[in-house]
Amino acid sequence: MVKSSLISGIAAILLSSLIFSCVSPRIVEDLKKKNERCETENANLKKQNEELTIKSNEMLVELEDLRAKMKGLMRDTSILGSSLSKLSKNYNQVNDLYELLLQKNRELLAGNVTQTGNLMTKLQMTEEDLQKKEDELRLLERQLNKKRSDLDQALAQLQEREAKVNELEQIIADQDKAVTDLKNRVAAALKGFEGKGLTIEEKNGKVYVSMEAKLLFASGSIKVDSKGKSALVKLAKVLEQSTDVNVLVEGHTDTDKFQGGGAIKDNWDLSVLRATAVVKIMKESSKIDPVRLTAAGRGPYFPVDTGTSKAAKAKNRRIEVILTPDLDALYKLLESH
Repeated sequence: MVKSSLISGIAAILLSSLIFSCVSPRIVEDLKKKNERCETENANLKKQNEELTIKSNEMLVELEDLRAKMKGLMRDTSILGSSLSKLSKNYNQVNDLYELLLQKNRELLAGNVTQTGNLMTKLQMTEEDLQKKEDELRLLERQLNKKRSDLDQALAQLQEREAKVNELEQIIADQDKAVTDLKNRVAAALKGFEGKGLTIEEKNGKVYVSMEAKLLFASGSIKVDSKGKSALVKLAKVLEQSTDVNVLVEGHTDTDKFQGGGAIKDNWDLSVLRATAVVKIMKESSKIDPVRLTAAGRGPYFPVDTGTSKAAKAKNRRIEVILTPDLDALYKLLESH
């Protein structure tokens, strides 16, 4: 980003250079370095966007794994519940039989000793079997409680992951909506200029406003004409309200060798000075925080049409205003998790 004081300093130097028909090579070199930093920032933003997409996909995969685990636990819980019910029923039946044998035993104590012995043996076996069933039942209860605990834990993790994914998706959706709304506001403000060398496009989470040089400048000039200034003022008024949007102004030229003279030495100089002139008009005609404004020159190195016809070269001579939303909220959410 270009601070207000830096822009003013550059402007003073450029004006002085125009008056005395020379430009310090050091100033041009500084402008080229600033342009390289802008390119680095743009690449970093693209890399961060890719990392966010990968992060979101990983969270979705984890969410699906948790859902599968929860289904398995629910299935195991259902099976254990059914087994517990059967064991409880068997336990009750054995217990009833035990009570019946005790009653019979009391009735036959005074009777046949042999029968009483047999009944006692059966009673002991029944009691042992009952104890065994009871032990199995308790073991099954412990297993079931463990499964329920695992299920509750998995469910809590699933809900937490779902909340994180939903929050992330909501922020991404809000960012996409904000970009679309910004594009619509810009399009409405510049409606009278579309089809006359101006196009507006939304891609990669940004809004690109491209203006052919003929809409803003005379051939070889760095002074914005009145018609072009009108478009820039309208654009600045829209961006004045969008305080969370950063503005990068890029100057582009064709590949024809610059034929002018004086302060402008080549196409790269021309692209930088034109971008700076646009930034100054936007700053002076609105309350945009200068911290959000960046001017960069790219010379002839990023053409939109690689042809050599006059029409192709006219497309390449342009100013691109790139509007990038602030992604701090998204980055903070990912860092917190």
